[in-house]
Amino acid sequence: MIINLEDENLGHSIENVLSGDSFPTKISPLTKNDLKQITKKNGWNFNWTIEYNNPMRDVYKLTIIQNPSNIQGLICFSVEYDHVFMHLLESAPFNIGKTKVYSGVPGNLVAYACKVSFMNGLDGYVGFTSKTSLITHYEKTLRATHIGGQRMIIFPENAQFLINKYFKKE
Repeated sequence: MIINLEDENLGHSIENVLSGDSFPTKISPLTKNDLKQITKKNGWNFNWTIEYNNPMRDVYKLTIIQNPSNIQGLICFSVEYDHVFMHLLESAPFNIGKTKVYSGVPGNLVAYACKVSFMNGLDGYVGFTSKTSLITHYEKTLRATHIGGQRMIIFPENAQFLINKYFKKE
């Protein structure tokens, strides 16, 4: 049985880079209507319509609770027999690089994938394929382990660390 958390409040988990203010966020399923704003024309790198239309994958968006129409980032994953596999992860164009508005977007999304892994009885295991240039970055920021080639995995203790960091205590 696949368990996904439909709408998940993460607490004060993204931070405005300039002001240092934190904002409560929410993760919820991407909708067909959302696809209108997530286009290459609007600066997104991936074709999220393909992911959205794949029945074997789940796509979720991160938003600030007070501003639910402005998507901060997206994640696409599938629940496999022994782990959650992240297919795509992308911050909104305005949250990338030296001029990004908010920090913490990827961590929020990956923490959600970790939580889904635990909720599905997969002990927090999350796997993904990294761009070669980002392997060291993911080892540091997500505590992911490089297991060969471009494959990476987040082990249970590090999955729990990310959940504790980004999800408010219930």
